[in-house]
Amino acid sequence: MSTERFFNRDLSLLRFNERVLAQAAESATPLLERVRFLSIFSSNLDEFFMKRVGFLRRLQAHGAQRAGHDGQSPAEVLELVRAEMARLFTERARLWNTDIRPALWKEGIQLMDWGQLSPAELEKAAAFFQSQVFPVLTPLAVDPSHPFPFLSNQSVSLGVRLKAPGGAENLFARVKIPEMLPQWVNLGAEGDGPMRLCRLTDMVLAHLPSFFPEMAIEANTLFRVLRSAEVEQVIEEADDLLDMVEEELRLRRMAEMVGLQHQSSPDPWFKALLANELGLKPEDLYDCPGEVHWGSLNEIAGLNLPRLRFTPWTPVTVPALQGEDGEIFRLLKEGDQLVHLPYESFQTSVERLIRAATRDPQCLAIKIALYRLGDDSPLVPLLIEAAEAGKQVVCVVEIKARFDEARNIFWSEQLEKAGVHVVYGVVGLKTHAKIALVVRREADGYRFYSHVGTGNYNPGTAKLYSDFGLFTSRSEITQEMIEIFNYLTGLSLNRRYKQFLLAPVNMRARFLELIERETGHGPKGRIVAKMNSLEDPGIIEKLYAASQAGVRIDLWVRGFCCLRPGVPGLSEKISVRSVIGRFLEHSRAYLFFDGQEDPAKAETFIGSADWMSRNLNNRVETIAPVLSTSARQEIWEVLQMYADDTALTWVLNSDGSYTPLQGTSQVPSVQERLMARARDRVKAPGA
Repeated sequence: MSTERFFNRDLSLLRFNERVLAQAAESATPLLERVRFLSIFSSNLDEFFMKRVGFLRRLQAHGAQRAGHDGQSPAEVLELVRAEMARLFTERARLWNTDIRPALWKEGIQLMDWGQLSPAELEKAAAFFQSQVFPVLTPLAVDPSHPFPFLSNQSVSLGVRLKAPGGAENLFARVKIPEMLPQWVNLGAEGDGPMRLCRLTDMVLAHLPSFFPEMAIEANTLFRVLRSAEVEQVIEEADDLLDMVEEELRLRRMAEMVGLQHQSSPDPWFKALLANELGLKPEDLYDCPGEVHWGSLNEIAGLNLPRLRFTPWTPVTVPALQGEDGEIFRLLKEGDQLVHLPYESFQTSVERLIRAATRDPQCLAIKIALYRLGDDSPLVPLLIEAAEAGKQVVCVVEIKARFDEARNIFWSEQLEKAGVHVVYGVVGLKTHAKIALVVRREADGYRFYSHVGTGNYNPGTAKLYSDFGLFTSRSEITQEMIEIFNYLTGLSLNRRYKQFLLAPVNMRARFLELIERETGHGPKGRIVAKMNSLEDPGIIEKLYAASQAGVRIDLWVRGFCCLRPGVPGLSEKISVRSVIGRFLEHSRAYLFFDGQEDPAKAETFIGSADWMSRNLNNRVETIAPVLSTSARQEIWEVLQMYADDTALTWVLNSDGSYTPLQGTSQVPSVQERLMARARDRVKAPGA
């Protein structure tokens, strides 16, 4: 394994974030959406810090010789990552200061520095500070009787260097910027005039003397800390998994510091003090030009100005699923149905199935695997209602879904109180499967109705993420799904699945077999796959071998990709593309043509897993075959629309760089075409 065969995962992930930043730079994107992309980019970098930088630091501390399949050491990767992060920080600030912020000003959204405020605005700011801000702030000093304060993850702080009257010693105090207050305060006049927005941090800075009367304020700096999200499991005394996860959440607040971001050109005294107190090396302190609290841009992106946003999209109901809730069982007996979110509706498909099962007296049981529930999931009340009605309801809840642990614990407890059977999956494995099963009593016996998805059962992300969902009552699928739920909730050791690819049971072996089969067809072989990330070295090596045999391989990989495409003698038959747009590309589809040319006959799969080692080895994942010819044809038509896109598509080059496919501005993007396609399909029956 070497850099000749594999890209570094972390550098590839940073290149994905750079493609997100490019959406913020795109002048054709509505202005507030550009601000949103800038905020998403910043949030992604925070997550990268917490997950990957923390992981690399721990590898380095443990003496690991390499950090990934490319063979580079943790120290080498960290050095490259830090340089790349600094470059991205600089580019973000340039884009914000020279492009987006001036464009906002022209649209009447004036983001003011303190020195730009008028006397009337200064008076208004002072009144707001005294009534809304001052009472909730508590400066914390550091001296022999006051230890250095705890800095919570992602918190924004104002560091202050002080001196007592007549004293020579530098003193330090920290003022935490409150998260519950607006980070941009509108000081403009009421009416139709421009918004005049002032940073909360500037307001606090201007009123520092009110916190430290009689003290001399020598200098100040804004900074924020990031802690590792990788908390080592050392809690042996935990009674059960729920206790352990709650303890991990507590520890994460106090986890290892992996980076400190500070405003440009801070007082060197602050850098030395903070590095010493927080146990950081100089290279762990990052100059953050432009803004320090980039997350505050969500407030700007969320302004109620429709003219500066994407035209709202309302998902449509799949024509075959239109009608009353109870009709869904008859419709699924007549044939499989494929739904493509967010173009088609989660509410009238997935939610409708669960709602119909809850209220149909002939439905006896509901089984579902939940990964990220969201704050306002409509499924939870339905599942509670079903349990209270006497139905057997089983929920496999993954309470270790990163950054959603607390929410999932809360919903798990609510479900259990209502009598739902809540289980937490297989010990040692995350449950990432997206499957649901309904058991219904009918005239000829029990019949089963199932859903297999590529996305979470989350109504919020269902409006923002592109995902496939397959509804079927085929016995060959539903009977195996019963076995999968037995595996998740009991002690089933069944390893014989003819239809499903189940990780970690048979998925890796089946994928490798399918790739090898295409390899045997040589130039007549073909593989088409769409996923979020590609990293597994075993899969990549098999794809290389297939390419060398002449198999054509077309991959859509939204995020990071460790495979090197287009290398002569290695991967010249492999192309890799990435699509970045208003909807997050999240669908996973895998097509193997088996020497045939007709895409409707290609062996087609959808499901929850990417081609990553963690998905194949360390998670419970489900990939299901699409047995309906019409559904296979529909997936192929969607993928062909991606193949034709020149507006949102980036091509991965053999050196690791990405090149945008430049089309004319008049050409609709693939996501715009998919919205139009969904509208047209709804209109077609009545046309």
